[in-house]
Amino acid sequence: MSTRVAVCPGSFDPITLGHVDIVRRARGIADEVIIAIGINPAKTPLIDDETRRDLVAEAVADIPGVRVELVPGLIADFCREVGASAIVKGIRGGADYDHELPMALMNKHLSGIETVFLTANPELIHISSSLVRELSKFGRDVSDLVPPQVAAALAKIEG
Repeated sequence: MSTRVAVCPGSFDPITLGHVDIVRRARGIADEVIIAIGINPAKTPLIDDETRRDLVAEAVADIPGVRVELVPGLIADFCREVGASAIVKGIRGGADYDHELPMALMNKHLSGIETVFLTANPELIHISSSLVRELSKFGRDVSDLVPPQVAAALAKIEG
């Protein structure tokens, strides 16, 4: 029997409670979930790569069958390397869908791997990494939007 591997790609700068919810639900449809943190040299993340990896790993430590990898190349190539059967992405609405659809089609073209869209939990739909970064920058408490260790890390960065 083969193992179903799902890849959840993203920058996770920072990981939010919405991301954690999508990973938990992805684990319900796959035997293993790999969170693939994309490394884009053209972007300067708020949180450095290794710290993001560690924060993400800590945020999902209670979900069995989930691991975290830093991915410097194309997600399509990574998915082939790990034998993924699907890419899983969370979407909050039409704008997310419009943004994600071309990437899903290109990943299918490059690797043959399908993308599965999971709709966001209505209680978490308002949360995005960019909004969390902005709130944190202005000194606002983000502890109800991100895992505790992420809130602490953001407070140190912005403090």
